[in-house]
Amino acid sequence: MIPNHQSDPDRKQRWQDILEFMRQRFGKNPSMDALLFVIGMRELGHLKEKPFKKDEKVGLMHIATCKILSYSGHYELRGMDEDGWPHWDLVKPLPDMSLLEQETYIREHIIEYFINEQII
Repeated sequence: MIPNHQSDPDRKQRWQDILEFMRQRFGKNPSMDALLFVIGMRELGHLKEKPFKKDEKVGLMHIATCKILSYSGHYELRGMDEDGWPHWDLVKPLPDMSLLEQETYIREHIIEYFINEQII
């Protein structure tokens, strides 16, 4: 499980580095949804000729959520479908958390993703 490093100054700096990386890359401050969307696109590994539809955007954010939460053993990759989209199985339920705790939990996992993927 990813420990909560909320008070760790290096983790706070890494979060700021991620936000700055996204600002430079896309020209605006990223929301949590935007971060998950970008991670989902990266994990999908291919782009379409046409823009993603709304349900596909939601699917990309789901891919990202499963990927980052796999670091704590919540999800396991089941495989890919015929269109190349990954599918995940929930193997360990998420703990009950407040909205603030959920956001912190997701943020810690996003930091871990950017570190593991050597993006920052």
